[in-house]
Amino acid sequence: METQLLREQNIPPSEEVLKKVLGKQYAAFAALITTITSSDYGLTYEWNFYKDGRSWLCKVSHKKKTIFWLSIWDGYFKVSFFFTEKHLESIAALDIDEKIKEDFCKEKPIGKLLSMIFDIHKKEQLKDLLKVVEFKKALK
Repeated sequence: METQLLREQNIPPSEEVLKKVLGKQYAAFAALITTITSSDYGLTYEWNFYKDGRSWLCKVSHKKKTIFWLSIWDGYFKVSFFFTEKHLESIAALDIDEKIKEDFCKEKPIGKLLSMIFDIHKKEQLKDLLKVVEFKKALK
């Protein structure tokens, strides 16, 4: 069973906390944060405790646009993108792993939004994720 971590409101996700809960997967997390905050991507991130989900979530943005949400799980982290139906064809044309596209097409809408979720266990998975970041950032 998957277990979401960072459930204590009074324990913010500092670097020390993240290293402890992610273990070996912290390297992938650090690589992602370093890449997206570089001048090439220009993204910012902010951790907030959300009472409705009773956990800390990281919101990654470009200016005022939310690019993705990140949550910490037992031994890995999840990155969640949200798209509307009008983006289906463009996403199908992205140069990313076919399994990601298949899983995305199977997702049930949340209201009018479709979610694309990456479970990141290792750095090698960041390649496709970063292509989706670029795609989302370019959307109007």
